[in-house]
Amino acid sequence: MKKTLGIFLVFIAICLVMAFLEPTKFLSTMNIENLLLRLGIVGLIALGVSLVIITGGIDLSLGSVICLTGCGLPWLLVRQGWSPASALFLLFAVCLAIGLIHGLLITKWNLQPFIITLCGLLIYRGTMRGLAADQSQGFRSGFDDLRWIATGKMSLPFSSMQVPIPFLLLLAVAAVVGGFLRYTVWGQHLIALGNNEEAARCCGIRTHRIIIATYVACSLLAGLAGILLSMDVNSAQPSDFGNFYELYAIAAAVLGGCSLRGGRGAVVGVLIGSSLILVIRNMIVLLFPRQNTIEFAVIGFVILLGVMGDEIMARLFVKKSSR
Repeated sequence: MKKTLGIFLVFIAICLVMAFLEPTKFLSTMNIENLLLRLGIVGLIALGVSLVIITGGIDLSLGSVICLTGCGLPWLLVRQGWSPASALFLLFAVCLAIGLIHGLLITKWNLQPFIITLCGLLIYRGTMRGLAADQSQGFRSGFDDLRWIATGKMSLPFSSMQVPIPFLLLLAVAAVVGGFLRYTVWGQHLIALGNNEEAARCCGIRTHRIIIATYVACSLLAGLAGILLSMDVNSAQPSDFGNFYELYAIAAAVLGGCSLRGGRGAVVGVLIGSSLILVIRNMIVLLFPRQNTIEFAVIGFVILLGVMGDEIMARLFVKKSSR
């Protein structure tokens, strides 16, 4: 809770600084709506990977899963002539299978999550690049109704600002995940597993099933994010679509209070961490338009600070417990 409050104060401070330095651009309706749209997409991935991180695992394949679904949807619709319902069903089935395979290899074969998902990062993007012949994939004008899921907005009463549909989807998913962690026995089992898997297993918790379920949920949410992102930008290049999104999601989860050791995480914190990452990116673009390539350096530095903060808090907790 203290870490969530701390990161929230950092978020507010950066927003106030940006409002002072670039009030016209940062506080414009267009910029805020765009931030909410990106938050809807990045937040979905961060929520998914946060479940995996709570178990003590990691998923590095998220960017490639985004590529697979984001490029796969227009490829199926335009190049292969599939119906939207059939294409979406296939893509979500593939994402479910990916998460299931990851979970089974980790639990039944005792393979390291880092290695499994790193291999997935290479396999899924390479597969999509091969299927699409490494060509950009785009939607035709006939799919405007389908793309409304990503591009549509809902008006707010007494305001000219509109809320993007992906942001509303994020709020719905966040409510489900938050309710799962806080009010269900399976959510408590997930936390217990992250704290001590062996002890949880001895208590009768089916740890393997929970781990598999988290990787399935993570892949499904990444697949949904890839579809939304593709429909929003209307074009996807397999070679770089979704690049580094797994790092944004992991950074958002860690900054939001998820411990890389497992056993700790909060939905509100993950949402604040996602917002902070996006505001930092927005700050770089607005303040340094000719040097926005330093974005990756800044994000890397933020991840390092988050991990160092987690280590410091863990050591302080151990010292306090020993006393």
